[in-house]
Amino acid sequence: MYLWLKALHVMFMVTWFAGLFYLPRLFVYHAMSTDQASIERFKIMERKLYYGITTPGGIITILLGTWLVIQFWWQPLINFTPDTRWLHTKLLLVTLLTIYHLYCGKLLQDFKHDRNRYNHVFYRWFNEFPVLILIGVILLVYLKPF
Repeated sequence: MYLWLKALHVMFMVTWFAGLFYLPRLFVYHAMSTDQASIERFKIMERKLYYGITTPGGIITILLGTWLVIQFWWQPLINFTPDTRWLHTKLLLVTLLTIYHLYCGKLLQDFKHDRNRYNHVFYRWFNEFPVLILIGVILLVYLKPF
């Protein structure tokens, strides 16, 4: 059962990250758009990506991760044993990623209502944050450095 849960968790995590990698890229192109047809097209693409792929991927990832923690890591986690420091750090990174995801939703609403305040350069840099989180999570899970 553990391996099935872990496999599903990773599959939905990939879905979540795919959305978080692509959505800010759409923001880059949206911020550069000047014609109304492109602007409306990006609004549709962003909405479908955020609500149809990214958010369900994030929710299912978090639910499966919570199930894994409760099922297999609960006692060491709440006792804060030295061999679970990697897990505490991973949970912190997932919390930061969730905040990033929610902020993407706020930016999506700003674009929807034509209230974008940032230029395409901001979104190019903004797009790099989930890459750093992904690298951190993978290193923590596979290397368990602490």
